[in-house]
Amino acid sequence: MAYGQKILKGDAYKRAAIKRRHIRIRKHINGTAERPRLVVTRSNRHIVAQVIDDIKGHTLASASTLDTSIRGGEADKSAQAKQVGALVAERAKAAGVEAVVFDRGGNQYAGRIAALADAAREAGLKF
Repeated sequence: MAYGQKILKGDAYKRAAIKRRHIRIRKHINGTAERPRLVVTRSNRHIVAQVIDDIKGHTLASASTLDTSIRGGEADKSAQAKQVGALVAERAKAAGVEAVVFDRGGNQYAGRIAALADAAREAGLKF
């Protein structure tokens, strides 16, 4: 074991593993003006999706469960993720984006992440 490395436990270990995976994914995924990056950030309670042009460093569209149109709903977290996916796709289309590169943010492609991606595809966003 190298010096300076701490052995993490519980949630801290999980967050560190997600961060490592996200860094590894970002080596290969880059958003351009033609195909910006759709990045998903997930917490225990909320989910955020952003369409980012990495060359300019601008966020073109975003949606989250904190938006007023989604926040008041009594739906479960997967249903809220579907609503966020549809909303971010609608806002990206309004911004002139047709196709994106999907960045799952180091999270496993299942559950809420997959629900958001499927809803964005159904709304007409191409990945």
